[in-house]
Amino acid sequence: MPLDSMPLETWLEIWFGFVLVVIFLLGAAWGSFINVCIHRLPFEKSVLWPGSRCGHCLQPIRWYYNLPLISYWWLRGRCRVCGTRFSIRYFLVELLTGLCFVGLFYLEVIQNVYELDSLKGRSLLFRALPTMEWALFFYHATLLCFLLAASFIDLEHLEIPLPLTITGTLAGLLGSVLWPWPWPNLPQQVAQAHPAASGGFWQFLPHIELPKLGLQPWPLWYPLPDWLPPGIWKTGLATSLAGVLAGVVMVRGIRFVFGLGRGKEGLGIGDADLMMMAGAFLGWQPVVMAFFISVFPALLMGAIQLVRRGNQEMPFGPALAMGILITMLGWRYIGPSVQLYFFSGPLILIAVIGGGLVLFMASFFLRLVRRG
Repeated sequence: MPLDSMPLETWLEIWFGFVLVVIFLLGAAWGSFINVCIHRLPFEKSVLWPGSRCGHCLQPIRWYYNLPLISYWWLRGRCRVCGTRFSIRYFLVELLTGLCFVGLFYLEVIQNVYELDSLKGRSLLFRALPTMEWALFFYHATLLCFLLAASFIDLEHLEIPLPLTITGTLAGLLGSVLWPWPWPNLPQQVAQAHPAASGGFWQFLPHIELPKLGLQPWPLWYPLPDWLPPGIWKTGLATSLAGVLAGVVMVRGIRFVFGLGRGKEGLGIGDADLMMMAGAFLGWQPVVMAFFISVFPALLMGAIQLVRRGNQEMPFGPALAMGILITMLGWRYIGPSVQLYFFSGPLILIAVIGGGLVLFMASFFLRLVRRG
């Protein structure tokens, strides 16, 4: 078919496929760097120097033998110099990162799961063109890379390096200053009507309003006080710092209460640092919900670990990472169900005290059962 006779739909499909391929390759390239972090950070080595080299013979790996995805099969999974076999993990991490980038781009930019006003009504072709909304994708893709690195390190070494989470926290704080809530919505576009306010459980509150979803899903508080208006860097920074504080205090508090009741530590310090990092990107409300949502993948992973390896220590970092991603992408549906609790001081206090007592009693009961 001549190029000048191709219908517009065909050109659209070609362009859309090209964009997804570029996003996939970009993700695979970052996956290669994540592999470097996984290999070096647990041993406190620099991820920038020296360049990639074989861990056995220490010979440098030339750039054309270090291409994401391709080089592993080109070299048949072995070092070109000494023949030592490389772990299949290198290929799998690059593949997983590329696929995650494509999925994240599709959901946030093409499907507009954040319901951004600037993307509503735009054609698929326009959404697939580089626009300011892509900043939201790259911001969350940065968080995704940190979560992947932390998860694989935790799986292999049962620890999450502090330099990784500190760097991620600083990246989240920087993004919150550059793109404060409700960006990319305009500062005057701060509220939306609750989708269920006209009936059902919410019918006794007919005028419920929710904050618009932005790069940071929700602000520090809603409605914001007059001295902290939407769209300024102070609001973004305050929201991010509240998320950092919530991540640290919540996980460390649960760790303390659980240890007090059971007489044995549960969560690690690295888990608190991971939630601190996520809080810098997302704010305090999503990071609180992410912790409770992560319980479900943790139970599944715990059951698999129990079958495969018995009663061994299980890393909680991967489950937390999955909870963070589920919460981030599903906040459009999660937020309306919990907004009454997150924007009411008395309800927050009751939830904290009640949750602490329940956790203490459950952990103490578990201690008695195991002793019996």
